[in-house]
Amino acid sequence: MLGITAISKRTDYVKLQVEHVFQVSRDVLWQVLHDQTRMADWIPGCEKLEEIEPDRFAATMKIGVGAIKGTYKGTVQIAEKQEPSQYTLAVEGSAAPGFVRGKALMKLHVEDANVTRLVIDADAQVGGLIASVGQRFVSGIAKQLTRELLANIEQSLQSKPEAPA
Repeated sequence: MLGITAISKRTDYVKLQVEHVFQVSRDVLWQVLHDQTRMADWIPGCEKLEEIEPDRFAATMKIGVGAIKGTYKGTVQIAEKQEPSQYTLAVEGSAAPGFVRGKALMKLHVEDANVTRLVIDADAQVGGLIASVGQRFVSGIAKQLTRELLANIEQSLQSKPEAPA
């Protein structure tokens, strides 16, 4: 199940509300969402993710939709953790097409022993060429990247985690 709602009347701002059900326990989903190696796999366009301090990462992401493409350099930060039920994920990045800043409250709700509902309440601001293309296009990009994110998480859940050394 996937529900994505983009709400905004401004061309430089998008508010997303997302719900998705994963067929895994909340603990398993929490681990996948916090494992640095797996994070690099599920963040759309992530080419590089390096921890610079606990729960803060330098990131390089290649993102492009239509004619607007760029390699964004910035940070990804996990904050306000209430394991295993919720946390905040913040992303900042800039590239030739502009900048993006976003913050998402990630809530993990137990539906059943092996069923978890992820509820995301996110705000994103964009600037530069990205913002100039208009709200409809910016909302479309946000929805596409969100679909990709959720599909990547699903794929990461299907792969077996490496055994600890």
